[in-house]
Amino acid sequence: MPSNKSVSDAPIVQFTNCRILRGHRLQREDLWVREGKILNPEKLFFDEKGSADIQLDCKDSIIAPGFIDVQINGGFGVDFSLATEDFKSGIDLVSQKILSHGVTSFCPTLVTSPPSVYHQVLPQISIRNGGAHGAGILGAHLEGPFISKEKKGAHPEHCLRTFEAGAFQDLLATYGSLECVRIVTLAPEMKRSSEVIRELTKQGICVSLGHSVANLSQAEEAVQHGATFITHLFNAMLPFHHRDPGIVGLLTSDRIPAGRRVFYGMISDGIHTNPAALRIAHRAHPKGLVLVTDAIAGMGLAPGRHTLGQQVVEIDGLNTYIAGTKTLSGSVATMDTCVRHFQEATGCSVETALEAASLHPAQLLGIEHKKGTLNYDSDADFLMLNDDLYVQATYIAGEEVWRQDAFSL
Repeated sequence: MPSNKSVSDAPIVQFTNCRILRGHRLQREDLWVREGKILNPEKLFFDEKGSADIQLDCKDSIIAPGFIDVQINGGFGVDFSLATEDFKSGIDLVSQKILSHGVTSFCPTLVTSPPSVYHQVLPQISIRNGGAHGAGILGAHLEGPFISKEKKGAHPEHCLRTFEAGAFQDLLATYGSLECVRIVTLAPEMKRSSEVIRELTKQGICVSLGHSVANLSQAEEAVQHGATFITHLFNAMLPFHHRDPGIVGLLTSDRIPAGRRVFYGMISDGIHTNPAALRIAHRAHPKGLVLVTDAIAGMGLAPGRHTLGQQVVEIDGLNTYIAGTKTLSGSVATMDTCVRHFQEATGCSVETALEAASLHPAQLLGIEHKKGTLNYDSDADFLMLNDDLYVQATYIAGEEVWRQDAFSL
C-alpha cells in the first residue's frame, strides 16, 4: 500500500478534539495540515492512502483562521510613521508581539507624514510571509496625506496635501514608491480624486475612503471608480444625517456596482465607537465589517506620553488623545480584545466575531483563497481559542509560533 510519502516527505499533523470554523460555522472535526497548508482528509485517505504522522489533542479548543489587521500604526513603543535607523527591527518587534493577540498577518499603517518620511520608511517595508519570527506583512496602509483638513483627526495639518495638476503623479511624488503599498486612505471629495482612485485600483491597490467630509453621492462615485473600503467608520467623517448620510450611507447604498462589496473598518475598543453605533453598522451590513485595531506605539505599554507620527499623544487608561486636547488618536486595544468586545456589544455569534477579524479582511484584500479561512489548500495560519475567545496558541503555516504558558498540548 503506497504511503503518504509517495506524494510528499513532509509530516502530516492531525489536530483532534477541536471545533473548526469552516463554512461560517463551528464544526466538530479534525484539522489536517501538511507543508503549511490545510489538507483535505478525504483526498489524503482515498488518493494517497496516507495517515497522520503526528496527532495533537486540542482539548476542545476552537480553531479559527488567524486574525488579519489592516490598520495598525505600531505598538510596543514602535511607531511605523517615524523614520528611524532601526525601523526594520521595530517592525520585527511588533510582528513578533502581535502573535500573542492572534494576528498572523497585518498591514503596517503610516499616518499623514512629510514626503521624506514615506521615502525613508516605505523602502524598508517588505511583503513577507509570517513564521516564528512574527506575523506576515501584507503591504503598507497609507492613511493620508490626501485627506480633509476638517476631518484630519490626529493627522498633522501642515502635512496634508491635495491633488494638484498631476493628480496621480502628485501621489507618486509624495510616497516615492507604491511597490509595497496595499491600501491608500483618501478623501473622495478632493478634486481629481476619481482619476487617482481609478489608477490605484488598476495597480491592485485597495482604496479606502476616510478622514473626509464627502457626501453620499461623492462616496458612491468613488466606489464606482474602484474604492472598496471605509477607514474606521463613524470616526473622522461627517456624522450620519438622514437627508445625506455621507460615507456611512454606503452601507445600505443601492448604487454599489453589481457584484461588488464595500467593506468598512471598525475600531471595536469600546471608546472609538459606541456599542449602539457598532450594532447599527453590523445589522445594516454584516458582511462588510472588518475589525481593525488602529493601534498606536503605546499599545502594550503603560499610560503616559507616546508618539503617533509627527504628534505627541497621551494615553489615559484606554483613551489616547493628542497631547493637550481631547482629539482621539488611534487605539491601544489589541485585536483579540476588539473581537471579544465586538461579540459582547452586538450579541453576534462566535463565528461572526471571528470572521470579522479574519475572513472579511482577507476578502477585502482579495486573498481569501489563501488566508482568512480554514478551507482545504489555504495557508495553515490559525488560532486555538477557548470559549471566551482568549487566544491559547497561534500557528503560522502549520507551525506553532506562540503559546500561552498555561496551555500545553
